[in-house]
Amino acid sequence: MTIRVVIVDDQGMVRAGFGVLLNAQPDIEVAGEAVNGEEGLRRIAELAPDVVLMDVRMPVMDGLEATRRLLSGASGDVPKVLMLTTFDLDDYVYAALRAGASGFLLKDASATELADAVRVVAAGDALLSPSVTRRLIAEFSRLGGPRAPSRKRLDELTERETEVLALVARGLSNGEIAAKLVLAEQTVKTHFGRILMKLGLRDRPQAIVYAYEVGLVRPGD
Repeated sequence: MTIRVVIVDDQGMVRAGFGVLLNAQPDIEVAGEAVNGEEGLRRIAELAPDVVLMDVRMPVMDGLEATRRLLSGASGDVPKVLMLTTFDLDDYVYAALRAGASGFLLKDASATELADAVRVVAAGDALLSPSVTRRLIAEFSRLGGPRAPSRKRLDELTERETEVLALVARGLSNGEIAAKLVLAEQTVKTHFGRILMKLGLRDRPQAIVYAYEVGLVRPGD
């Protein structure tokens, strides 16, 4: 199955470079491009890609607003959004995850990193590196840990599921959580799947944001 990608970036060299690298992959096809978020939304509606590579800073409409509009209240099949960043945009990490982005990718990523990132998010997983998780935690610390009004949903989780969610929020991978709790990695995946379903969350980044917002974990824990 071919993964269809739309690249939304105002820099022609970025679009061209990523296009060449991705089209060289046997399982990935660049279906289209756009120079800003507004045009990106039109192209995404026309082309129905599996993954969108979305720049943060663009004229007319930036990547954060475009991602919000694309994913807000969306039902059914919607593309996964991979934010393009230089990692000097700490203030945007939290906002991008809140908007529904599935992860972040450095603009100077290698061909292998780029292709792997597209495959990861296309498969429904999140691309959230430890460095991004640290930035997210730092942002919560700076903001004073905003709280969501829906903490009562935590009561729907079992004790083990709550424990798994807390470890996910601290940036641990499924394998690391399995080792810490002395569980099989598949068991951790099952627990996490139930967590997402019970809390009505899309993916790992949303789960991390939720855990901090409701105060299940706090910066510095």
